[in-house]
Amino acid sequence: MFKVILRFGLIIAALLILFQLSRMSLLIPDMSSDLILGLVGAAFIGLGIYLGLKFRKVEIVEVGTVIEIDEQQIEALGLTEREMEVLRLIASGLSNVEIGEKLFVSENTVKTHVSNLFVKLDVKRRTQAVTRAKELRIIE
Repeated sequence: MFKVILRFGLIIAALLILFQLSRMSLLIPDMSSDLILGLVGAAFIGLGIYLGLKFRKVEIVEVGTVIEIDEQQIEALGLTEREMEVLRLIASGLSNVEIGEKLFVSENTVKTHVSNLFVKLDVKRRTQAVTRAKELRIIE
């Protein structure tokens, strides 16, 4: 919340500076409006770069963590080997047609496996199925 308030405060301060610069052009008539706009633009670019570097979020990703597959959970859910294959291919981002081509089955068969997965994992969408499977540690 503090960051949001700080950002809005900085935006308001930048706007106030812009208004002051526009008044300054009335005091110095020799200064062209193009020069003022260029200076204001350069100031905003500098402010944007500074804030972008200042508030950049760094995400730490652990490399090499191996997730153990919970075989007991797979058995408890009643997932077949083919359903697990389909689930892994869904997690890799393949469509039903691509999964069918990879597993040498029809698209309707893939749809049947996907709907069975949805029922067994108690989800309604492919993304939910992948998220749920990762939570249950049945896929990596």
